[in-house]
Amino acid sequence: MHVFLPEIADQSVPRYTSYPTAMAFTPAVGSGQQAAALAALTAETTASIYIHIPYCHQICWYCGCNTGAIGKVERLATYVAALVREIETVGRRFPGRVTAVHFGGGSPNALSTGLFALVCHAIRASFSVSGDAEWAAELDPRHLDESYAQGLAAAGISRVSLGAQTFAPQIQARINRIQPFRQVARSAAAMRAAGIERINLDLMYGLPGQTLDDIAATIAQALLLRPDRIAMFGYAHLPLQLPRQRMIDSTALPTARERFWQSALAHDLLTEAGYDPVGFDHFARHGDGLSAAARTGELRRNFQGFTDDPADVVLGIGASAISHFPDLIVQNEKHVGSWRMRAANGQLTGVRGVERDADDRLRGAIIERLLCQGEADISTYIARHGEPAIDQLEALGVVRRITDRIEITDIGWPYARIVAAAFDSRRSVTLPLSRAV
Repeated sequence: MHVFLPEIADQSVPRYTSYPTAMAFTPAVGSGQQAAALAALTAETTASIYIHIPYCHQICWYCGCNTGAIGKVERLATYVAALVREIETVGRRFPGRVTAVHFGGGSPNALSTGLFALVCHAIRASFSVSGDAEWAAELDPRHLDESYAQGLAAAGISRVSLGAQTFAPQIQARINRIQPFRQVARSAAAMRAAGIERINLDLMYGLPGQTLDDIAATIAQALLLRPDRIAMFGYAHLPLQLPRQRMIDSTALPTARERFWQSALAHDLLTEAGYDPVGFDHFARHGDGLSAAARTGELRRNFQGFTDDPADVVLGIGASAISHFPDLIVQNEKHVGSWRMRAANGQLTGVRGVERDADDRLRGAIIERLLCQGEADISTYIARHGEPAIDQLEALGVVRRITDRIEITDIGWPYARIVAAAFDSRRSVTLPLSRAV
């Protein structure tokens, strides 16, 4: 059952891929704290590695990532040289074991297969990587062919996420991402032919001019590709922070009500097709590890979204990449030139972040459990802070209290991030009391 609650549906809240969120980052935290956090780790520590490639062949207007056009192709070789140096620098300081490697961007396939393989070789040479570690890459299907797929497979990539967003040509034109369905289908086929069987698909709702018919048609086509996982992200329009989004006609964006029903339709179509809902915007085949993690309570959330990787540490490498330690979150220098100078000189490149005290860790754990499992034990929170401010959410039927536990109800899942925000001490959310309509 889906229930649209107009008073809270348009609340702007973070995606909570971390707590505290990036809004709390300050330059008071940097490479010094990053070095101390690495030094505190032990040989028993497990970590996932995130590699950021801040380049794309073309810039999509909806994109909120730290990326830019390639321009001169020489930039890529220069970037990779510094990236390898940073991998070596962090690798010397990290004593534990790596359980997953994730390439994001930007578009990692902006790199040639030779440069991509060079980065993979540097990771294996600098870190102790588990033999069963998953190597994943986010890819732009407009720039993939059989040869590139074979190069990825040879480099060890075992899962790919293809950025499809929408298959509606008129909406693709509005967001500057023209890619016919057949082009994405060829990319998926090339991956499977190369032996890369684990394929994710990224879709979006809330795009300019998008309708329910567009959502239904895109999902029908997406299902033909037989992806293991589908992410259905809501477009966030932030033109003041992201100048490229000013190219999008804001008057053509769906309303909060329209966005809600687009998301609801996607949920229904995907679950009817046999996909299990994971968190609030992911779907996975029943046999996929992400679905299994959701069922067993082992689902996690980090800067890549929902994940079945159990590691407590994320090592971010590359310009703007974010590292996550138990007591620290630190982001690398965003400006590629400045980052490259630090990395090439063998320095750690963290320049802003936030130290996590005991209260941050408590709140972060509650937020993660709510978003991943839909419930959380809040007894320790109550002992420290008293009752959480969730009366209005209870009255709306979004959450229920069972002694010292809080549960998100079936109608509450679309508002999961608003529930999480109730435990965010750094953010105030106004929740007017109303009835469901």
